Amino acid sequence: MQTIDAIRDDFALLDDWEDRYRYVIELGQDLTPFPDDARDEAHRVPGCVSQVWLNTSYGDGSDPKLSFEGDADAHIVRGLVAILLALYSGRRASEILATDAEKTLRDLGLDDHLTPQRSNGLRSMVKRIRRDAQLALGKVA
Repeated sequence: MQTIDAIRDDFALLDDWEDRYRYVIELGQDLTPFPDDARDEAHRVPGCVSQVWLNTSYGDGSDPKLSFEGDADAHIVRGLVAILLALYSGRRASEILATDAEKTLRDLGLDDHLTPQRSNGLRSMVKRIRRDAQLALGKVA
């Protein structure tokens, strides 16, 4: 999987939004296969027009590292999942909560080039990831 820095660099090289969309779709094609048994309501991300699933694994300690797996039933959304996984997966819960996903997505230009429904879905995914980080830190009752 690509790092978020590599994705930023690649986006900077692509001037045309058609090329950027193709790149986002390619990122989604590189996702680790998502387990079929996790394609259920417990792993589904509400608020997304497409079907999106997210699985969270927690490391040890009071500020554990979280790892994420994700998938979606739409090509462009799978790519957006890949971008969020690159941004968040493998980071400590406190780092996840300190990360401004909206700024990252703005820097990539995604906020101006996604439909309102896709933008809402992206926010729903970020909300779910942040909630899982809060759970890991014991900040959610």
